[in-house]
Amino acid sequence: MLAVKPSQQQASTFTFCTLRGSLLALAILTLVSFTYLSLNSILSPSLQSATNSPRFQPSTVITLDSDDVSGSLLSSPGNEEYSDVFHSPEVFRLSYAEMERKFKVYIYRDGDPKTYYQTPRKLTGKYASEGYFFQNIRGSKFVTDDPDQANLFFIPISCHKMRGKGTSYENMTIIVQNYVESLIAKYPYWNRTLGADHFFVTCHDVGVRATEGLPLLIKNSIRVVCSPSYNVGYIPHKDVALPQVLQPFALPAGGNDVENRTSLGFWAGHRNSKIRVILARVWENDTELDISNNRINRAAGPLLYQKRFYRTKFCICPGGSQVNSARIADSIHYGCIPVIMSDYYDLPFSDILDWHKFSVILREKDVFELKQILKNITQEEFVSLHNNLVKVQKHFQWNSPPIKLDAFHMVMYELWLRHHMIKY
Repeated sequence: MLAVKPSQQQASTFTFCTLRGSLLALAILTLVSFTYLSLNSILSPSLQSATNSPRFQPSTVITLDSDDVSGSLLSSPGNEEYSDVFHSPEVFRLSYAEMERKFKVYIYRDGDPKTYYQTPRKLTGKYASEGYFFQNIRGSKFVTDDPDQANLFFIPISCHKMRGKGTSYENMTIIVQNYVESLIAKYPYWNRTLGADHFFVTCHDVGVRATEGLPLLIKNSIRVVCSPSYNVGYIPHKDVALPQVLQPFALPAGGNDVENRTSLGFWAGHRNSKIRVILARVWENDTELDISNNRINRAAGPLLYQKRFYRTKFCICPGGSQVNSARIADSIHYGCIPVIMSDYYDLPFSDILDWHKFSVILREKDVFELKQILKNITQEEFVSLHNNLVKVQKHFQWNSPPIKLDAFHMVMYELWLRHHMIKY
């Protein structure tokens, strides 16, 4: 028998290891290539084009259903329906489509519609938003008769109806408390999350105060309110800002008419807040800002107040008795850039829309420099704000029946976002 020298053994072992390493590397390379080719063949052309688009955000993780990758849903980046007034147009489009397919709300049936429950008081006036929501949700595709299929539960009690019937604030509080406690005792759904998957809607500020008799309702449930102020218990990531819209509008929508807007700024109204008192005192005699100390007298002519929106660039929107004002929606409708002057105001749809692209947001203390701030805005910047304002008008319009992307659907989308945070 021949003996193998140690040097021969080492060479033999090295050759074997090198061969094994090469085979392993070749196998890995083959697997990677096969995986790439397989995935490449699975991806539809529309999804590939969306991935190559500069508007696609690689850092954003989106869960796509099979319907989401269809060419009809992944529309072109230039689609005006999802313009850059959104914080994340692509994410919104995909999530909105998912909401339309999956979002379900159960409405408690308890309560007599002839009293304070189920149906709206009216669809006109300063608090029409509450009425439109009550009416629109009942006939919408979001409603389910099966509570086990529901993502959220709607508590259909209307403080606006109570106010219309002359109910005192003290009695409102008792009625709300008794109604919610009866739902908690009768059904198992509240106790699963201590009310975190329940919501109620109220536009009048007295409705917010009337719910304070039940601490769990304030702390846990989703409040959809027209007066979303940070300094009175409103929680932005939990609650929803309901746009206060005074409908029907007296005149058609304005827009695409920058050449007609020759007045710098406009405000007229009651001095029912500190910021309004200061605004009127500082600027009511100014020659460039049209500031009126009181509402415009109707005897002076028909619809003079509304017509001033048409010829003004910037409409001043100071907070009144509450942080909110229907004047903001008026400004948007008539094509006048809203100038928000209301501290602690969580603006409607601020999770979705970039307000800085179609409005001017100031602190209340900026009132003393108001004219100079507005004059410093260039014509190019004004035109950009105005064009974007026209794009968002449909989001602040209530319709019955509701239409895609209107105020009702935007509120539902806000609720859809919040339901994702609820864990059973």
